Amino acid sequence: METIYLNKENLAAYQEVASAKVMALGCFDGLHHGHVKVIQTAWQEAKERQVSLSVMSFFPHPKTIMGGKACFHYLMPQSEKEKRFCELGVDTFYLVEFDRDFAGLSSQEFVKEYLVNLGVIHAVAGYDFSYGSRGAGNMDTLNQDSGDRIDVTTVDKVEYNGEKISSTRIRELLLEGNVEELPYLIGYSYEIKCEGAGSVLTPFSHFTLPAPGRYDVILKNKCKSIQTEVTVNEKGVTLTSIDPIPSWLEGNLTIVWNQRMKAEKVQMGKKDHTIFRPLFV
Repeated sequence: METIYLNKENLAAYQEVASAKVMALGCFDGLHHGHVKVIQTAWQEAKERQVSLSVMSFFPHPKTIMGGKACFHYLMPQSEKEKRFCELGVDTFYLVEFDRDFAGLSSQEFVKEYLVNLGVIHAVAGYDFSYGSRGAGNMDTLNQDSGDRIDVTTVDKVEYNGEKISSTRIRELLLEGNVEELPYLIGYSYEIKCEGAGSVLTPFSHFTLPAPGRYDVILKNKCKSIQTEVTVNEKGVTLTSIDPIPSWLEGNLTIVWNQRMKAEKVQMGKKDHTIFRPLFV
């Protein structure tokens, strides 16, 4: 898979070499079940037309530019997206630089410059995808904005327990500490990459830590894994139940978040002690 970092300076060069393609559109942060359905739908459309499959995403997240959110809780860095896109059969990943100039494009300008002139013949996105200045364009207007040159497939809402699966919902669950529910939205337990140094685990950028508390997790590197507990607080993540710490828990690690532990008071002799049990068994 090829990754192209697209901006207004190099756009014309990529337009000149563009070929016919189907494109999936969206931010795709977290790559939840709804995102996967969009990409799988686009893959099928590309296969039927015998053209390549592309994905277009945007960075930084539009809310950081238009919503003024200096601190945004990303669910995964671009490198993780690239791995997942590759697994889903994507040929080209266009990552568009989202700045105020880009945000100011009219819906017709966006479709012409970033879709039609890049060879898009069929676009696929979720039902709530919008584009252009102030989100004036949507999946109902895309075909018209392209002058009938782009066919459109709109993917319906994907739900869990009667609620839309969205990156926003995933962030809410993380910030509430409800990591147990995430596999139902993303298909697997939430994972973050980190740097291990003794008992301290330092998350890499563009991951979101769950709410402060104690968690049952799996720590792993390329060769080994161990189920253990960690504590999340304002300082970060610390190991709480391994002594001594194995030497392989150094360097690049992955934290797989299984469930949050519930604190309970138990009496041992004349003193109360706090123990932690899983919230769900």
